[in-house]
Amino acid sequence: IVWRLNCLQIRRIHPPPNPKPVPRNNTTSLTISVFDMGISVEEWERIQKSLDWPYPDQEIIQLNLSTSPAHSTFSIVRLKKSYKVGENISVIIRARDHNNHLKTHGGDFFKAKLFNSGLKANVYGEVVDHRNGTYSVELLLPWEGQAQVFVRLEHSSEVVQILKKHRDSSFPRSHYIGHFEGLGPDEKRIREAVQCNIKWGAEGSWRRGNCCCEYKDKKTAMVWQCERPKILPCDKLVYHSKGSLETPLNLFEKQFFAKPLTNVPITGDKQIINVLPNTAGIGTMERCRSGLITPIPAGFYFKDVWKSFVCNTQQFSSAQMGNCLKKKIVYMMGDSTTRQWFEFFEKTVPGLRRMNLHTPRMAGPLMAVELKNNIIIHWRPHGVPLRFTIMPMTDLPFIANEIDKIAGGPHVVVVFTIVAHLVFHPVTFFVHKVAKIRQSVVALLSRAPETTVVIKSGNTAGLKDIFQSDWYALQLNTVIQEMFRDINGVIYFDVWQMTSCHYSIENVHPAPVVIANEINMFLSYVCPA
Repeated sequence: IVWRLNCLQIRRIHPPPNPKPVPRNNTTSLTISVFDMGISVEEWERIQKSLDWPYPDQEIIQLNLSTSPAHSTFSIVRLKKSYKVGENISVIIRARDHNNHLKTHGGDFFKAKLFNSGLKANVYGEVVDHRNGTYSVELLLPWEGQAQVFVRLEHSSEVVQILKKHRDSSFPRSHYIGHFEGLGPDEKRIREAVQCNIKWGAEGSWRRGNCCCEYKDKKTAMVWQCERPKILPCDKLVYHSKGSLETPLNLFEKQFFAKPLTNVPITGDKQIINVLPNTAGIGTMERCRSGLITPIPAGFYFKDVWKSFVCNTQQFSSAQMGNCLKKKIVYMMGDSTTRQWFEFFEKTVPGLRRMNLHTPRMAGPLMAVELKNNIIIHWRPHGVPLRFTIMPMTDLPFIANEIDKIAGGPHVVVVFTIVAHLVFHPVTFFVHKVAKIRQSVVALLSRAPETTVVIKSGNTAGLKDIFQSDWYALQLNTVIQEMFRDINGVIYFDVWQMTSCHYSIENVHPAPVVIANEINMFLSYVCPA
């Protein structure tokens, strides 16, 4: 393929490569030390404890012995004729296999909620695993009217066991492409595209024949490696883009991820729950600030409006949003879910206009300004690994490095998220990334303690497979919470519950109504009342 740009000729002599096959036995766990992750032994032990998840007590040998959504059931314990707002109901889930036999171990990934479709009301319920095939859920009754219980089996315990095995292995489920550009032997400009990935562990996630060009970041010590181009030298890496996905599943394992077995509602009590008003009321008028505990539930939807139990959530009009952001600089970093926030502000805040930075509209970096009230909003994606369209490597700095460049102050708001694109990689690598970001956040708050720092959790996604299971995201959210739990001045914003219980079709990009509620919650921290 030949392009002509003015008088400059660019020849693409090597098209983007297909991933090379990886041996199917390449599922051994990576040997990573706490030194590699940048944390203490004690912290790693705490993280492992927080991530503890029961697994089948024996090797998976038959699909019929795995948890069946068609045979598993739930029941409401001692259902009464009526309740009052603020009371709880108890639900018991019983897992059964495909032979209708009760399971004797835990580890299934169930999700539960209470809902009323007419009222557009939903509330999240945490499923407690009793490790014997039974599970319980305490569901709060937060609204007056009627409600019903909904329970689904997202993954059987057998699938979770498979997910964990491949997450912790050296198998690269996600591939990336490095685009090299420069002068060839004939002094004509050429491009070469090769495979790239993280280097994690002694030899990295994959091994290649003519390996490798390595790029080590001084601050984070992260190493990005690419196959060596056939012609161009390593210093000619210019662009990055997503590559293909590659499944590590064998034919036997694939059976367990079949659609009829994944993210399926289970049968149970469908009775209408009658909820009467309560003069005592529920909710909180606590001022939104850092240091608050996220309860379960963290809030609930009523008529599509999120009412938080963390702190006093305000509902901002367009004008009020502009007033809240007056004389502020907002730095948003992460993935396309924070870009959704940028796009929401762009459409909603009066007078806010996107500047033409001559960057890809979806990949950024992006900036919007409102001159009258001196509002500046930035958004940029986090560094590699990142599954985005082709973009310059220079536009992909790591979050830790970007935070180091921010002076901070009472007029500065920093918000980041880092889950959606990291589910493809080992949890130890994620710990390393978060440790470096934490170091930068601590330094920022040390030099400018009045800076508002918000961590947006990962949300639920539409795909429930070996690549983007919600179980992966839930585990990474747990890591972030654990690693930032003792850092004063940081706000952890749990959007997981907001997306998990809402009626909209789950997608890695939440529905507009969910984004609007996330923004109101976010601004309640920026401009608390």
